[in-house]
Amino acid sequence: MQTTLTLFLYLLPMLLIFSWYAKRRQQEHSDSLTALEENRKAGLLEPASLHPLIDATRCMGCGSCASACPEGNVLGLINGKAQLINPTHCIGHSACQVACPFDAITLVFGTEKRGMDIPTVKPNFETNLDGIFIAGELGGMGLIRNAVEQGRQALENICKHPGVGNSSGDVLDVLIVGAGPAGFAASLGAMEHKLKSITIEQETLGGTVSHFPRGKLVMTAPVKLPVVGKVTFTETTKEELLAFWENVESRTGLKIQYQERLEDIVAEEGVYRVKTSKNSYRARTLLLSIGRRGTPRKLGVPGEDATKVVYRLIDAAQYTGQQVLVVGGGDSALEAATSIAEQPGTTVTLSYRSESFSRAKEKNRQKVEQAEAQGRLKVLFKSNVTEITDQHVTLEQEGDALTLDNDAIIISAGGVLPTPFLKKIGIEVETRHGTA
Repeated sequence: MQTTLTLFLYLLPMLLIFSWYAKRRQQEHSDSLTALEENRKAGLLEPASLHPLIDATRCMGCGSCASACPEGNVLGLINGKAQLINPTHCIGHSACQVACPFDAITLVFGTEKRGMDIPTVKPNFETNLDGIFIAGELGGMGLIRNAVEQGRQALENICKHPGVGNSSGDVLDVLIVGAGPAGFAASLGAMEHKLKSITIEQETLGGTVSHFPRGKLVMTAPVKLPVVGKVTFTETTKEELLAFWENVESRTGLKIQYQERLEDIVAEEGVYRVKTSKNSYRARTLLLSIGRRGTPRKLGVPGEDATKVVYRLIDAAQYTGQQVLVVGGGDSALEAATSIAEQPGTTVTLSYRSESFSRAKEKNRQKVEQAEAQGRLKVLFKSNVTEITDQHVTLEQEGDALTLDNDAIIISAGGVLPTPFLKKIGIEVETRHGTA
């Protein structure tokens, strides 16, 4: 009797623990499967940058990789094995690889179906073109910490390039293109080494970071910034990070030439002639620290250069009481349209050239349907903008012309990737299909 009671007292807690564990794993499986299926329907299964490739023969399903991912909900467990369930959310933190105790994860660029173009660079970040360097997101590193470190290291290598530090006349030691994490760090490095330099940025400080959603958590480890020293952020929001960078820019006196876009690079008598949207420069070296999203894709219609036309949503509240057109069918377009539709007094129209939102998440499609049912949003499928004027916008929909009263237009049509430009100036680009 005593033995039976003892066994019962020991076995019952074990059974309860096992039952709780089995139920939890089943729930994880169900949630992961649901997320994967939603992304499959939306056509969002191809990672945009560096991402984990999981060896199912080694994976033991411990879930440490999923727990370690700072982005959250990128990896899940399906049938007891780790799997990418939100591939497009992965930006190559590498925390999953470090956390895996079974060495089942390899970080790769591209997939079998979708190749990823990566510029060929040497260990010192120099391309096949003498004096042209690449760092940050363009080289496949989307993680802020890595991009900052690459920018700092690339500048250190630029300092070793022949003639740098002794440039005279109108020749720059280095022209830095892009003020994202890599370009910002390199610009501070150029200041620290007293190089004759200029930094241009086609948009605003932060580059791709400035396009992150509000409140997004960024930075996962301390990082060293030239001039500033060690930055101890381990986890902060996009807004806090940008505010910190703006403070550094102001405090150090760093000069960045905003709203200036790179247009061409030509070798000329031992230096490079660089043409931008505002000027022309001669530089001994260049550091390309531009994002992979490229220049916003334009519609190419009359009136598109009007000030009321923008290519990303910054603050939905600024459109209160206005008549707004959003163009596009991806998640960014749907999120912009529904968030603006929530503002009081707005009239929002969403225009998309296809017949359905096939590349948007289910939750965003549902938000659009709900807003449309409530009369806060109008959707025009199979439509294209044909002309923009100060007070109106004209669209064509299945042969019919539609003219709408309009105060503002947001075009979310993606970006023109920089790969053709790189190839044009002679930089070697390799297409990776799931290679480490």
